[in-house]
Amino acid sequence: MNMIQMMQQAQKMQKKFKETQDELANIEVNGQSAGGAVEVTFNGQGKFLSIKLKPEAINPENPSSVDSDTLEMLEDLIIEAMTNASDKANAQMETKMKAITGGISIPGLF
Repeated sequence: MNMIQMMQQAQKMQKKFKETQDELANIEVNGQSAGGAVEVTFNGQGKFLSIKLKPEAINPENPSSVDSDTLEMLEDLIIEAMTNASDKANAQMETKMKAITGGISIPGLF
């Protein structure tokens, strides 16, 4: 395989990688706690998208005492905390990978 063929192959792989990343970004997966009191949604890239809390997750003895505004506020706070933690984990991974690769960005690694 000559250099031109290798470059063409690399470009095809890069295009396929980008298409796959776009597809994964549009996939949504849901997970639930036992009983379904808490439900979370991630995309195919592992990015946290949403959380839904049922009133009984907050006050199992009297679910009707929890209003929707309180649930929405808690959902937003949980999303913010999970996103913050995810961003920090990704930043640490990127730092460690750059140390391994000598600062060279390798598509697909981070």
